[in-house]
Amino acid sequence: MIDPAAVRAHFPALDPASHGGTVPLYFDGPGGTQVAAEALAQINAYLVRCNANHDGAFRASRESDATVAETRAAAADFLGAARPEEVSFGQNMTSLTLHLSRSIARELQAGDEIVVTRLDHDANVSPWLLIARDRGCRVRWVDFDPATCTWSPEALAAEIGPRTRLVAVGLASNSTGTINPVAEAARIAHAAGAWCFVDAVHFAPHGAIDVGALGCDFLACSAYKFFGPHVGILWGRQELMQRLFAYKVRPAGDEPPHKWETGTQSFEAIAGVRGCLAYLEWVGRTFGRGPIASRKDALRAAMSAIREYEGGLSAELRRGLSTIKGLRIHGITEEARMACRVPTYSFTLEGHHPRRVCEGLDAAGIAAWDGHYYAVEVTRRLGLDSAGGMVRVGAVHYNTREEVGRLVDVLAGIARSAG
Repeated sequence: MIDPAAVRAHFPALDPASHGGTVPLYFDGPGGTQVAAEALAQINAYLVRCNANHDGAFRASRESDATVAETRAAAADFLGAARPEEVSFGQNMTSLTLHLSRSIARELQAGDEIVVTRLDHDANVSPWLLIARDRGCRVRWVDFDPATCTWSPEALAAEIGPRTRLVAVGLASNSTGTINPVAEAARIAHAAGAWCFVDAVHFAPHGAIDVGALGCDFLACSAYKFFGPHVGILWGRQELMQRLFAYKVRPAGDEPPHKWETGTQSFEAIAGVRGCLAYLEWVGRTFGRGPIASRKDALRAAMSAIREYEGGLSAELRRGLSTIKGLRIHGITEEARMACRVPTYSFTLEGHHPRRVCEGLDAAGIAAWDGHYYAVEVTRRLGLDSAGGMVRVGAVHYNTREEVGRLVDVLAGIARSAG
């Protein structure tokens, strides 16, 4: 089992000395986690030792390219990719998805269909809406059950037909924490001859990702959601990434991954990704179970240990939030179904605007989010968009049960106050 004290020692932001003696309670992880010391060290080392552009004949450029190559191999292990060349870096998941969507659009014809869900972050909705508009395609929406904020494979299958060309789904909802049946979605998409694109941004800090087991064709995530800097990561099947036309400058390479990495990358941030993955390797080798013979084994063990530890935090959050009068959790709350969610909880508090709740939490030194968090279809479907959306709190493995207790106590005090 993970030792939270040992873990927290790897995060400078959790050191009381960094905050004058009192550490904020970071329940804003769904919007971006704190950064591991290993990532910060790699960023600093890169900028000091080998800050240079790509493909030069001199030492610093060679070392810079080697750093990127090492990070690409580590990211491939993190995602369960068959080869490093399937991994591309970019500014963030949204930018990479918009870039890729333009290339996919060239494959579509008027009357083709794209399937999206109302449970997704808009970064996995708007790019597909835009290319559908430009190419004369039809968008088909998979609805979710507002009582549990889940959608079923049957609901998705009902929207797929002979003209379906792309199915875009999220591995976990950044709004409600729901873990979606993505492997089944990919199977259904492939049976219809369609591609499957997966947004794994919100799931990445909470569990192991294996693109082979998921069976998808494309998957994107962002390192700032799993203890690293602001870098987007795109995985795509090698044959598809070679086949698709890439919008790029002429001197860029024609083979993956470089054909998909437009312009000069943030090499220091990519170095930071290697650092945060090194941190996760440490978690796996320190707290993981079973034999660990490789980096891939260590990363998988890390995410399994994290998933187990966060299960306890999630249970505490559910129980604590459920005791607060007037608070309604939107999403899965049944104890028997807790494995179908990550420890991200969105809720409304009767008589209290979500922004005022977050301001009350901030006054107590607790960071949390309010609004729609770019999951605009979720708040619309729940009828909450005009009411300020919801309050969102999320735990990751550097959070503790004591912090959850403090969060619940402060929320209970806010609930007792005048709205």
